[in-house]
Formats: sequence, structure tokens, C-alpha cells
Amino acid sequence: MSNRHILTLTCTDRHGIVHAVTAGVLDVDGNIVENTQFTDPETATFCMRTVVATEAEPAVVRDAVAGRLGDRLDSAAELRVRPEAQRPKVLIMVSKFDHCLVDLLYRWRNGMLAIDIPLIVSNHTDCQPVAGRYDIPFLHLPVTRGTKTEQEGRIRQLVESHEIDLVVLARYMQILSDDLCSFLEGRAINIHHSFLPGFKGAKPYHQAHARGVKLVGATAHFVTADLDEGPIIEQEVARVNHTHTASQLVELGQDTERIVLARAVRAYAEDRVLRVGDKTVVFS
Repeated sequence: MSNRHILTLTCTDRHGIVHAVTAGVLDVDGNIVENTQFTDPETATFCMRTVVATEAEPAVVRDAVAGRLGDRLDSAAELRVRPEAQRPKVLIMVSKFDHCLVDLLYRWRNGMLAIDIPLIVSNHTDCQPVAGRYDIPFLHLPVTRGTKTEQEGRIRQLVESHEIDLVVLARYMQILSDDLCSFLEGRAINIHHSFLPGFKGAKPYHQAHARGVKLVGATAHFVTADLDEGPIIEQEVARVNHTHTASQLVELGQDTERIVLARAVRAYAEDRVLRVGDKTVVFS
């Protein structure tokens, strides 16, 4: 019986890449059951996501495709092959607001997110009962200015010991240090409210209401040392008007946040997100 593997490739665009990939798949008696590709015109970066059915192991598929690609794989190229059934391990971090956490756990339990969640980490205890209802271990790691380095060191240990593939900041209200951002480069997603203008600090939805905004929204993006400037994965907006109260804006904004974060996590879990410099290619 054939297994399904997900192959992802980013490299400099050149003639013959698709031909080489398909030839490598044929070399392992594989069949392409899904394929999407895109070339970024500004960077000439070729992006590809291919689902392959074959009896061969992932490493064998990768070697066959890499052999066919030859020198088309430059130093910046990235070729990955993983079993489709292999679920990414996700560490969720949260503070006091639980709407994104509850939504992710609901989707996970009902089979809408193909991920494993070995642990939930928080700097507060507010969400511990939520983790308990889903039988997921909850670790309270309080943080102060004096203990931040130690606390983030513990987070690094957890990521390594649990072999975490993705860290999700589900309204984790702490700024990560540059060192931790570098450690989690390309494997940490944050959810952020989106407004024009960008309201910072406490109660952003109340600030937005005071300024009479006409749209509220959310952005899911990769975490980088540049605060809230990481490559964007998913966004959504909802229109509001003068009749909406500040409380209604909060409610609508939180709904948007949870939907956007869930979409981003699902896209990442299915290897649909490819980094191209400071932006992303997200295959539907």
C-alpha cells in the first residue's frame, strides 16, 4: 500500500525544475496526487508543494529528487519530504485570554487540525482549567524582568525535549527576547490585532472605538526579533460602524483572531507555508 508524503521545495527558479522533480518521483515508482507551484517574480524564487504517493520512505524520495535536481539546488535551496501522516508537535503559549486557545483545542479534538499538542505553557494560571478539560499538561512559568532569561531558557528546554515543530503564541502577552526569537526562527506563530492606525498598548479595541474605526481584524505572522514585523501568514477583517460599542469590537476582534490563528496553524501543519525573504507563499 502506498504512503503519502509531502514534498516542499524552495530554490532559485531555473529551467527543468518541475521535470527533475517528477523524474525523481518516477524513480521511486511514485505518483503525484497533488501539486502547486509559484515563482516569486521579485526574487526569482521557485516554490513548490507536491503530495506523492509511493511505497518508498521519505529519505529515499528526497534523495531521488535531489539527485535529479543536481546543481539546481543552490546553497539557499530547501527541499523537504515528510510523511503526510506525521503530525507536527505544537507547543501553545498563552497568558490570560483563552479565546484562541479554546478554539485551537476544539479544532484539534474534532480532527480539524492535524497536530499533536504535548504541552501548554503560560505565565499565568488562568487557562489551566481549559488545559485540564482537554487532558493536556499545563506548565505555569511566571516571568518578571528579573527572571525573564531563566524563564525563556526553560522554554527552550521544553522545545528541545518535546521535539516541538511549532510554537503558537495564542495571545501570549510577553515580548520574546531576540535570542529566543532567533532560536524559534521560522517555527513560531503569533496572532496580532490589525488596525489602521496600529493601536499599541493596553485595550487596543477600546482605543479603536474611541477613534471610530471602520474595520477590525487580525494578522497571524511568524515571530521575529522585529516586534510584530514577521512574515505574514494569514489575515482577516470585519467591517464595523458607529453603532458598535467597545465591547462589541472586542468580541468581534476576538472572533477574528481565533479564526485567523487557526487558519495559520493549519496551513503550517500541512506544509502550505513557504518563506520567501520577508514574506510568505501560502498554498491553498
